[in-house]
Amino acid sequence: MKYPGVSVVLPILNEERFLKHAIEAILEQEYPGDLEVILALGPSKDKTNEIANQLSKSDSRVVLVESPTGRTAAGLNLAIKKSRFDIICRIDGHAEVSRTYIQDAVSIMEQTGAVNVGGIMAAVGKNSFEGAVATAMRSPLGVGGARFHVGGKAGPADTVYLGVFKKSALLSVGLYDERFTRAQDWELNYRLRKSGGVIYFDPRLLVTYRPRPTLRALSKQYFEYGRWRHAVVRTHKGTANYRYLAPPLATSIIALSLVLGATAHPLFLIPALTYASAILIGSLSIGKSLFERIALPAVLATMHISWGLGYLSSPRRLIS
Repeated sequence: MKYPGVSVVLPILNEERFLKHAIEAILEQEYPGDLEVILALGPSKDKTNEIANQLSKSDSRVVLVESPTGRTAAGLNLAIKKSRFDIICRIDGHAEVSRTYIQDAVSIMEQTGAVNVGGIMAAVGKNSFEGAVATAMRSPLGVGGARFHVGGKAGPADTVYLGVFKKSALLSVGLYDERFTRAQDWELNYRLRKSGGVIYFDPRLLVTYRPRPTLRALSKQYFEYGRWRHAVVRTHKGTANYRYLAPPLATSIIALSLVLGATAHPLFLIPALTYASAILIGSLSIGKSLFERIALPAVLATMHISWGLGYLSSPRRLIS
């Protein structure tokens, strides 16, 4: 098999902590074809752009493009338009890919005819709190049954984490929709599937993901996930499913339970207490250490409730 050239595209904003390691993991790929790495640099407030410039000077394969808004979809589109090759590999600045990730993805694409292939968002923390978040993100208790989180059999999927794309397929559907601040991957994969393309999941494709370092940052992340997932549902009718509706439904029931339990009768507290009990028992089950078992109830509740509140409060003006 002759391996095609691959353009790796990364939207970069405030990635000082992880950018160097992420780029090194890409440049050290065991890939027999040509490779370029295009960084779409947003207006970072840390030393990200300085690190990016150093990386570009030290390796000619690293190409820089300015992304004035810093928005993910806009940066990705700018990088794709600057790319030279027919295969586009999307990676984030806080993610690290295995040494054979690109070669494996291109081989899977060749074997399946898929327009996008991807694998597991393998969350790995660098400290105890991030480790607890990683455990939650890799458990059905935290994120439902999505294969790109918890694993599963290889095969067609609704969406995958990041992705390795046929550039022609991206161009045919108009690239990423720049109206979406979040959920742009799911939205793009929906349009690719609607146009007849296959999105293919394979658990051999592992990407190390670094979780948010604080409960506040995690809450903000999942609140935005919920807001923008609702925006996708409004934009593409009929795309809602139980996995995405569970957090807003649970949030509504818990809120109602607490209000009625406090104002009407204590029996109304049963749904809220049942949820709390399930979270506590689940944390004891999936926690890998004493710290995780203590921290996971707060982590899981933050993920669920923040996502639910984001979904419920998502304004129509998000997409105009």
